[in-house]
Amino acid sequence: MNAAILTFGKWVRLRQFVKFCLVGGSGVIVDMTVLRCLVGALGWNLSLSKFCSAEFAMLSNFALNEVWTFRGHITGAGNGFGLFGRLVKFQAICGAGIGFAVLLLNLFYRLLGLNLYAANLLAILMVTVWSFWMNARYNWGQPRRAIREGQEES
Repeated sequence: MNAAILTFGKWVRLRQFVKFCLVGGSGVIVDMTVLRCLVGALGWNLSLSKFCSAEFAMLSNFALNEVWTFRGHITGAGNGFGLFGRLVKFQAICGAGIGFAVLLLNLFYRLLGLNLYAANLLAILMVTVWSFWMNARYNWGQPRRAIREGQEES
């Protein structure tokens, strides 16, 4: 591969990562708001509340990533399931991240005594990079332009 194609690919991923983080930021607002309502206002169990708040945020993030972050990309696996297939893969990838976030939230909040919302934010930040990489590589795949030019994903 020539340097121009590699540079193009790196810029595409960098732009996607920035967009992914902005979408994630909106998801943090959704997550925090729902978590506050469920734990604070309704008195729900912390872990159940975190799963619910994260699911709301995940659905919001999927929609924004689909129409903005990864617009113009094809699925990495090319499974033929289109939008539904991407949603299922996004749920699986982010679901694993939610599980990790729940463990981290309990560790930071219950064991280390951090503020609930600071602990939640820290847990979210820790799974962001992993989630982006997995989704960019295995869910949305390469840009159509790169496929047409014969670029292979690195």
